[in-house]
Amino acid sequence: MAMTFFRMDGLPGTEMLPGVLRRAVYLDHVMMTFFEFEPGKIVPEHSHPHEQITYVVRGAMEFTLGDETRTLHAGDGACCPPGVPHQAVVLDAPTLAIDAWYPLREDYT
Repeated sequence: MAMTFFRMDGLPGTEMLPGVLRRAVYLDHVMMTFFEFEPGKIVPEHSHPHEQITYVVRGAMEFTLGDETRTLHAGDGACCPPGVPHQAVVLDAPTLAIDAWYPLREDYT
């Protein structure tokens, strides 16, 4: 992606799941994704070989990482090591979260 400046709402969006919109911006070695969730949406348990840091910008979600579940509100985050199962259940408000990835999620480019 050859750009220097961007607006989140100007990035192309992909409906990852019904009610879950994903936008991505990246360079050669760093990636950020923006997830817009409708209330009540669920990202089923999964794992991947990437390191992931999730940060909640607005709204709230129950985030399960391994065998621990916490409610993340705006300003909270979670660090997901490679291979660790995790899932998210969005609570009762539209929610925006930012994820940082290493290495890049080629499936998100």
